[in-house]
Amino acid sequence: MAHFNDIIRINPKKRFGKPCVRDTRITVYDVLGWLSLDMTYDEIIADFPELTREDILACLAFAAQRERSLQTA
Repeated sequence: MAHFNDIIRINPKKRFGKPCVRDTRITVYDVLGWLSLDMTYDEIIADFPELTREDILACLAFAAQRERSLQTA
């Protein structure tokens, strides 16, 4: 997923400027945390129906891009 910029947004007035999924208050960090707890995509979406599979993939792509940028800095 190369186009996470359409999904992941940073708004300094929301969640202290942390990257969030669209206009929700759900952060990339939240989604990564749930995945690290071995929650499946379906479980996350069941708990947070405002999210989609594409949103979860966008969180992963955003985190991967951020990690890559740290490696090249």
